[in-house]
Amino acid sequence: MQEFFNTHADKLITAFTACGALLALLFAVLMARKVMKFPQGNEKMQKISASIQKGANAYLKRQYRIVLIFFGVMFVILGVMAIAGKLTPYVPFAFLTGGFFSGLSGFIGMKIATAANARTANACQEGGLNKGLRVAFSAGSVMGFTVVGLGLLDITIWFCLLKFVFGEDNADITAAMLTFGMGASSMALFARVGGGVFTKAADVGADLVGKVEAGIPEDDPRNPAVIADNVGDNVGDVAGMGADLYESYVGSVISAMALGVSAFTGDIKAMALPMIIAALGVVFSVLGTFLVHTKEGATQKQLLRALSRGTNFSAILIAVTAFPLVWFVLGKEHWPMYFAILSGLAAGVLIGQATEYFTSDSYKPTRKLAASSETGAATIIISGLSVGMLSTLLPIVIVAVAILLAFYISGGAQNANVGLYGIALAAVGMLSTLGITLATDAYGPVADNAGGIAEMAGLDKKVRERTDALDSLGNTTAATGKGFAIGSAALTALALMASYINKIETMDGGKYAELIRNLNINNPTVLVGVFIGACLPFVFAALTMQSVGRAAQSVVVEVRRQFNEIKGLMEGKAEADYAKCVDLCTRASLKEMVLPTVVAVAAPIIVGLVLGVTGVVGMLAGATASGFLMAVFMSNSGGAWDNAKKYIESGVFGGKGSENHKAAVVGDTVGDPFKDTSGPAINILIKLLSMVSIVFSGIVVAFSIFK
Repeated sequence: MQEFFNTHADKLITAFTACGALLALLFAVLMARKVMKFPQGNEKMQKISASIQKGANAYLKRQYRIVLIFFGVMFVILGVMAIAGKLTPYVPFAFLTGGFFSGLSGFIGMKIATAANARTANACQEGGLNKGLRVAFSAGSVMGFTVVGLGLLDITIWFCLLKFVFGEDNADITAAMLTFGMGASSMALFARVGGGVFTKAADVGADLVGKVEAGIPEDDPRNPAVIADNVGDNVGDVAGMGADLYESYVGSVISAMALGVSAFTGDIKAMALPMIIAALGVVFSVLGTFLVHTKEGATQKQLLRALSRGTNFSAILIAVTAFPLVWFVLGKEHWPMYFAILSGLAAGVLIGQATEYFTSDSYKPTRKLAASSETGAATIIISGLSVGMLSTLLPIVIVAVAILLAFYISGGAQNANVGLYGIALAAVGMLSTLGITLATDAYGPVADNAGGIAEMAGLDKKVRERTDALDSLGNTTAATGKGFAIGSAALTALALMASYINKIETMDGGKYAELIRNLNINNPTVLVGVFIGACLPFVFAALTMQSVGRAAQSVVVEVRRQFNEIKGLMEGKAEADYAKCVDLCTRASLKEMVLPTVVAVAAPIIVGLVLGVTGVVGMLAGATASGFLMAVFMSNSGGAWDNAKKYIESGVFGGKGSENHKAAVVGDTVGDPFKDTSGPAINILIKLLSMVSIVFSGIVVAFSIFK
């Protein structure tokens, strides 16, 4: 058996990974058909849902036009580099496929999410909490399994082409495949930043004028920004998130494959292991989805336990099967690699639990944050910032321990390349069950939209209570999902940085290996690179926060105008001009997403041309460290503010409409761009910096000022 595998490893892993991709996509189709069979509710619910779908489709259509221009320009640049011999001829096309599949993942997820919102509200009305959970979770499953299915499909197609059609050796295969991660990262950044600006501009505008100034409920149909807010949930938290985690997923698998080739001198078995783990993760994620269910009247802890049951089951199955898999694929002498995979799995679970502790209103930090509203908006903002800052400690310790364990247990003390391969496997382990993990995250925006539809359609208060219970849980799972994504980004970025160093060392037969030898912190180019890299997440966060602020101001002005000028709007006798706010958010977000993306792409090229390859390594190290902390801080602060507001809305500290509630709304408004725009986009930034550095390494080596 072992000899047969060794002889036919390339064909076997291709078949196995292809089967994993097809299983994921087939399951996504089945879940989509299941969702579409549920009724949409009454005519008013269908009309509201159709308006949300129309707005989301219009936004994505305009976004993709701008993205198409960017990808066209980059294709030409990469094509010229390939002609000049600085890249292989496959790179420009790999860049396009990475961007295409990343965007497609988000688009499919958004389409099913906008179709599921009214169905979830109707399910909560007709069948109770459990039925609503099943509809929303099934819609989230479409997103989760589409992402992993398309990711594995992209990997399989390129592996087949390069291995069996073009006959490339394993090192060249991984070098070419690494570059389609740049396309995926670029698309993800456009989707996250553009969608994040859209959703938070609408959310902030709706909350500030509607809830704080006018004193009307959330999702009140009199609010002109309410449809834009619901559209934003889909283009930002669904389409943006899908593109984001697609590139994390493929980036972790491909970087592990590349480092495996380096560590095991081209042995295809080292490439096979991450691909097989990813395919197995699909199977176990499918099994885990059948364990997600709850009962009527469930508390948030019980709802969270229902989702955790599925994700934990899938993680346990991976943990059990990974040991014989490592033993069989790599050989018994490399069995310690199992603990590298296990460290990544454990780190993902622990980061999720740490995030849950700091953001869920079931625990002290968020409840204390809600209590700080008794002395006004200023104190709740101060307390929320401190919660976010404190929440960075546990994730950084968890990731640090996982890195050390993965490196040294894998044999890094004897062979650094083998240790780095272990770290890459830890990232693969963390993301192996992404299908179900992303499903628990993607269901949140569906539940949020369902609550808005229930409010706007005037459904019974009991329905809104059920959708609010699902939405509150969605805030926690979204925060947990963001923590998970950020943790995986840190491990993936570290693996990509190692891939960059390895590429410089092996370029042109080792001709430039001396350029990368002096990575000591005393080297001024390294030190300057670290400072520049550490600064980049702050600059990036500032740009995206300013974008949200500018876009939100235009929405606030428009909502105030409609309240003042449309006669009978506040009395419910006239209809708001929802389309105007949707168009405002669309134009603002598309304009604002360009500069942050240009900064992310240009920074590593400029740093490389000035400081050389050692400066680039310093920049990547600085950006990864500060970006990880900044992303955790911003995501957790925003999540805690949001759930503190919802905790007050449940009836404590005066409940809805109280001064405490108004203070919490201000805190939540500050936190909105933290958790849904800047924070999640930073984890894409740190990976995109690595991807761009790898792609443009030939230019940097040839033309940098400092050698």
